[in-house]
Amino acid sequence: MMKHLFQQGADETRPTLLLLHGTGGNEHDLVPIAGMIDKQASVLSVRGNVLENGMPRFFRRHAEGVFDEEDLIFRTKELNEFLDEAAKKYHFDRNNIMAVGYSNGANIAASLLFHYQNALKGAILHHPMVPRRGIELPDLTGVPVFIGAGTNDPICSPLESSLLDELLRGANADVHIHWENRGHQLTVEEVEAAGQWYHTK
Repeated sequence: MMKHLFQQGADETRPTLLLLHGTGGNEHDLVPIAGMIDKQASVLSVRGNVLENGMPRFFRRHAEGVFDEEDLIFRTKELNEFLDEAAKKYHFDRNNIMAVGYSNGANIAASLLFHYQNALKGAILHHPMVPRRGIELPDLTGVPVFIGAGTNDPICSPLESSLLDELLRGANADVHIHWENRGHQLTVEEVEAAGQWYHTK
């Protein structure tokens, strides 16, 4: 089992929100954001299993923006299997999980979409990068994906955001990309835009 927290929501028909923090974060970081997106939903917030200079992450990297692909594949499988276990343990619908990830957490959520057809019902990706290049994606027909991107993001360039948008659309996902004239930080405006998008899905 990965380190995590689970909060039972008031409405079991809503998606369970899978919260995935950025580098150096933990399972408590994004809980307030879940409340801004859907107060009625159950929350499963997970801590990354990898440490980089003492900072939790979801997979290793060789350098800024250079992922350890082997570890990414392994950790994506580990997270997918953890979701199977957590759904049984907490009695939520395994087929009704909406990921909400920021930065490194958004990357592992995107990797779930890239590797497993039915891992997620949808995803809110704040400042994600393309997890892997040159692989064929599963059929993601109708899977709703929100990408929050910054026009001045020094870590995740606008080109990177646009490429992820293009790759997911190529797999038939229903993608909405939201641009903020900001850097890599997660703003209230971006979370509010994600919440408005979520309630249309």
